[in-house]
Amino acid sequence: MDPREYFIRQSLELNLFFARIMKEHLIFLEAGFTPRDVNLARQADMLKDQFTQLLTEAVRLSRGVVRQEVLISGEIVTPYTLQAERVTQFYTGIFIDPAVTQAEMMLQRYPYMQRLPMIDQQVFMLNHKAIGLVAAIIQFKEYVLKNVLGCRLFTVNYPLLIDHILREARLYHTMLNQLQSYNGFNIEGDLLEQELFWNRIMAEHSKFIRGLLDPTEEKLMETANDFAKEFDELIEEAQEAVKDRRRLPKVTEESREATESIRDFKAQGTEGLLQCKIKSIILPLLGDHTLREANHYLRILKTAR
Repeated sequence: MDPREYFIRQSLELNLFFARIMKEHLIFLEAGFTPRDVNLARQADMLKDQFTQLLTEAVRLSRGVVRQEVLISGEIVTPYTLQAERVTQFYTGIFIDPAVTQAEMMLQRYPYMQRLPMIDQQVFMLNHKAIGLVAAIIQFKEYVLKNVLGCRLFTVNYPLLIDHILREARLYHTMLNQLQSYNGFNIEGDLLEQELFWNRIMAEHSKFIRGLLDPTEEKLMETANDFAKEFDELIEEAQEAVKDRRRLPKVTEESREATESIRDFKAQGTEGLLQCKIKSIILPLLGDHTLREANHYLRILKTAR
């Protein structure tokens, strides 16, 4: 592929996925602050609006550019996203603009590469803006985590969850900087490195779900706990594969199977939350958020086939 088009496509696919993830991190942080920390909630809301604008711009530039396999993977939006946003806004009072989600749902209707004037320069500037915004969200998350760990701030979000979303922001920031260097960076990158990162994310999702379910949801808690154990074991296997790359195909296949299973579990869970059939303190948008991350990881794993 022509290096220019490769840069454009990879940049837009990265921003479509991660800008939404960052926006939702801010919603979860804002919803978790107590009335005492209204200023932090306002700061989170302002950053959320900035990421909404960034995502809107990424969607505008992406029409007819990004791969169909990305659009249909369920990592950008799922059949549950719009409703999950509406219900989460109802529960929290936090405004979530539905227009950007509706625009993302329309992307599949533009199958051809559009030749916008100077699109590569526009994408370069989009990445530049994203780098600044991600740096700001990293600083914000670091501040929140430091104060939570120092018992100077209370939030209903687990410290591990704050650390979890901080790691995701740092990954996004690193990828953006690598893309801007025009060094032929591949988002899928080193498969083993991706597996080490995303297996840990999947393990932690399982632990968060387990801890946010109502104690009466014993079967769901047990299933979540089983997934946590399975992904913890996969992390150890991937670490062993670092020493012996011959083990990588086996780890990749096991990771794919586990991710398909947890993807289905998350989809059922999100649907259950939206239908008010699951007792928990899980926001529906958090369920959909973790589902999209599983879909993203699954697409990366499938490239190894």
